[in-house]
Amino acid sequence: MKEWWVQVGLLGVPLLAVYLHIPPPQPSPALRSWRASGTFFTYKDRNIFYRDSSGAVGSSDVVILLHGFPTSSYDWSKIWEGLTQRFHRVIALDFLGFGFSDKPRPHRYSIFEQASVVEGLTRHLGLQHHRINLLAHDYGDTVAQELLHRSFRPLAPLLVPMDTIPTPGTPSYANPTPVSVTPGAKRRLCSPRLLHNQGFLLSVLQYINQRKKHRDRWVGALMSSSVPLHLIYGPLDPVNPHPEFLQLYRKVLPTSTVSVLDDHISHYPQLEDPMGFLNSYLNFINSF
Repeated sequence: MKEWWVQVGLLGVPLLAVYLHIPPPQPSPALRSWRASGTFFTYKDRNIFYRDSSGAVGSSDVVILLHGFPTSSYDWSKIWEGLTQRFHRVIALDFLGFGFSDKPRPHRYSIFEQASVVEGLTRHLGLQHHRINLLAHDYGDTVAQELLHRSFRPLAPLLVPMDTIPTPGTPSYANPTPVSVTPGAKRRLCSPRLLHNQGFLLSVLQYINQRKKHRDRWVGALMSSSVPLHLIYGPLDPVNPHPEFLQLYRKVLPTSTVSVLDDHISHYPQLEDPMGFLNSYLNFINSF
């Protein structure tokens, strides 16, 4: 009798082949509407999707929203209208490899490139000299930290005893602008046997190793910055468990303010509790 793993392998190969040739599902009506309300700009021959909505009259404030892994700008859909009532412009993009943006492969995806994509978008929109508020989640937290490093250089690299502190930065280019975030992943488990589609997921997942390699750079940027920081936290987040995460966050970034949502809120607070999330964010922004 053949080894069980050989039999599983013989069965799994044709199933995987069939799976890889199944066409992707059609977007829902909500996603089709989201795409129709956005547009694209070109970054190094790649098409990057973004939305740019005009909002509050009499305000000059701009906010750019950075989504997490493995999702898209649609993560901000439930608070979009509320943000337009406070900000003059509300902008969100799909990072390269995500959402409606191009997904080149093979390709060496990196946090550095994604930060450059955001900078490219600000130039495309003529915002490179504007003060910009940055609201980031998960993967986007690390992109925000790289933007913070580029705009406000730390005096020296600093080491913090954790994989990453998923907190924000801002490409304000001129003056410090308040920013806030929700926690992002520190560590994810993924078996290479589950990765497919010409190594696309494996390539995108390199951000985990990049967080470890460049921890000094990105955590150091947070610790040495004068930009106001704010954390919006769901206590049920399995990635950043309560209370250990909050204790470490407050120890490393004692000047940052924190909003803790209801006990049942987890890793996607902007979707799970959009009103609580929005109120926490606007309370922070309006305090300046």
